[in-house]
Amino acid sequence: MTAEASKGRLYLVPTPLDHGCAEQAAITEVLPLGTLQVAARLTHWISENAKSTRAFLKRVDAVQPLAQPLQAQAIAELPRTVHKKGDHDPTGARPDARPLLAAALQGQDMGLISEAGMPAVADPGSSVVRAAHALGIEVVPLVGPVSILLTLAASGLNGQSFAFVGYVPQEAAARAQRLRELEAWARKSGQTQLFIETPRNATLLQALLHELQATTQLAVCQGLTLPQVRCTSRSVAEWRRAMPAPAALALPAVYAIGR
Repeated sequence: MTAEASKGRLYLVPTPLDHGCAEQAAITEVLPLGTLQVAARLTHWISENAKSTRAFLKRVDAVQPLAQPLQAQAIAELPRTVHKKGDHDPTGARPDARPLLAAALQGQDMGLISEAGMPAVADPGSSVVRAAHALGIEVVPLVGPVSILLTLAASGLNGQSFAFVGYVPQEAAARAQRLRELEAWARKSGQTQLFIETPRNATLLQALLHELQATTQLAVCQGLTLPQVRCTSRSVAEWRRAMPAPAALALPAVYAIGR
């Protein structure tokens, strides 16, 4: 057996989008059987948050028995510094994730997992994937929900050219400037701009309606994959005439602007 063949695989394991929600969808409604089967047999994990990973594995175990008990699962956490800003530094630096892949180098299959959705997409984990490629570890993405793509599909905006820009600033002046920049580029290029916010949805929506032009198209998708999912796409002028109550903005949301 070659050295390459003796290495384990790194599976990118998506999770339901209901993290932190009062109501959860049945896991079999949002993840296919094949994904659940792989998750159930893995015993080594690289995680955004160990507590949420254990909660996910408990849900998996209810429909697909785990290969090892929950308390025997080996779960290593990603550095907290990459949780919000991601794994890439503007200077090009990134955390050294190679030590996290020691079990894969010894032949164990591993799972990379975030709190909600697909790891390394709008979530940390890209440094682990990059390190796996550098070490000759096969990377296998599994099927599951990706919130930004679900929002894009439901928005009616340009799905041929789009960008995910992460979080916008929290400070009011910086946020206003960033929103105007994103709108200007979307209107000039036709490229849809997607971003996320939690839990300050009402504050962000108010800022969007204040800063954006009346004819700009704004889509907001909340509670994706949940029974109470709501995707609304209309002009800023129409949003201003029908601003939802703050209580209606409690669920995790993804935003998209375009023309």
